Amino acid sequence: MSNLSRRNLATFLLVLGAVVFGMVLAGGLQLTVPSLADQETGNLSATRLASMHGTSLPSFADLAEAVDPAVVSIQAATIEKSPNGRRPGGGGGGVDPFEFFFGPRNRQPQQQRPDGEEQQPEEFRSDAGGSGFVIGPDGLVVTNYHVIEGATSVKVHLGDRDYPAQIKGTDKATDIALLKIDAGHPLRYLELGDSNALRVGDWVMVVGNPLNLDKTVTTGVVSAKGRSLGISDASFENFIQTDAAINFGNSGGPLINMNGQVVAIATAINWGAENIGFAVPVNTLKEILPQLRENGKVSRGYLGIGIRNLDFQQAQAWGLPNTDGALVQSVEDNTPAEDAGIEHGDVILSVDGRKIKTTRDLIDYVSSKGPDASVTLDVFRDGKTVQKRVKLRERPVQGEEEASNARPEQGGGSIEWLGIQYQDLSSTLREGHNIPRDVDGVIVTSVAPTSPLYEQFVRPGSIITEVNGQQVKDVGDFEKAIKDAKPGTYLRFYAVQFGQRGERQPFFAVVQVP
Repeated sequence: MSNLSRRNLATFLLVLGAVVFGMVLAGGLQLTVPSLADQETGNLSATRLASMHGTSLPSFADLAEAVDPAVVSIQAATIEKSPNGRRPGGGGGGVDPFEFFFGPRNRQPQQQRPDGEEQQPEEFRSDAGGSGFVIGPDGLVVTNYHVIEGATSVKVHLGDRDYPAQIKGTDKATDIALLKIDAGHPLRYLELGDSNALRVGDWVMVVGNPLNLDKTVTTGVVSAKGRSLGISDASFENFIQTDAAINFGNSGGPLINMNGQVVAIATAINWGAENIGFAVPVNTLKEILPQLRENGKVSRGYLGIGIRNLDFQQAQAWGLPNTDGALVQSVEDNTPAEDAGIEHGDVILSVDGRKIKTTRDLIDYVSSKGPDASVTLDVFRDGKTVQKRVKLRERPVQGEEEASNARPEQGGGSIEWLGIQYQDLSSTLREGHNIPRDVDGVIVTSVAPTSPLYEQFVRPGSIITEVNGQQVKDVGDFEKAIKDAKPGTYLRFYAVQFGQRGERQPFFAVVQVP
């Protein structure tokens, strides 16, 4: 055989060996494409194919098993007198805001006599249920205030036993209650985490007793933070929103992170939606827990102002470089803020040297101070920053507010580009809208949906009392202020609405002149 033939044969054998070795190696490492392999072997198992790929989703089983012994159910009973055979607290129709966010209450139907006449019971009993969790081996239990509100007796179901509970402390403003049970031995408890560290998209687990289904576990993610619903004291509403299922009976139960720490307290649902639940951040509980444990209530520092966050347009109108700060919309009479000379239209930039980015920064800091403490505010007013020293008082308990449903008279002047109609305040309008004699301005009688003021919550019945800091006494003053404004500048309207009981609801509205 010639040398050329030998070389060709050697090359052929080398290539053939490489191909065979590659096939053996690929088969040994299971690198054959699954679909082709299954077609060749006739294996049609979808389960086998799925198991080859695995999954990156977490299992909550170990977490649920660990925290389960520290989650409790709450039973609260209320005994009331029932005058004239009517259920206490009964009223007319309409939508109950409580039920919209917390679900339908347990209402005992009125009993009927065989002849159809109503009985006249001397007492009425209502039962409420919810969830809670143990926060210490000594038997301290946290739940929502609305779960035990007005209760004559409270029981905590833990394991296979019911324990009578003592109400150690309550705080209606944050909807938190602290209970105490004596189990006779140390209890499994949950540690409190850091709700500020939560990020939108983080996994959370909810454990509770929805619809009397004991120890139900649901999971989801943090959907949003900093929600305000208007169901309690709006100053302290800072809800965490989650898509983990929260149902009637979950109230007071824990939201738990992947480390087994409580990061929030399940509190409310949107009854008309799916997978939209709200929870009180656990840092709110941590701030007030010492006072609940020691005093049974929470005392907070109080300024006596109504504030809101600035938006970009308002920052431009006030001449500020950014939206940091808290805009003062109202100053209550006979309050620390009034005594210190705080005025509506002021923008609070810092408190005791701490920068204020949002109203939450100011509220949390002032509330954490004692009622007799003093704070220094840096206030932006008329293009300058001034300092105000304020001696705080204890925050009063706020009652519920009602929105006015009164309709103003139609007519008066109008400004086309603003999209509103307005008129002077007459005696009839003052009486019909509960407007005090010391309030001057023009009353808005119509607001077009396309009006720039509509987006600023100006509605029929709103009274505009100032434009760019200048008082408005009548239609003439109002129209002159609008006419004098140059194109491209901003108009700052200070307005107020009055509720059915005469309570004031002042606010700012800002628009740019076209």
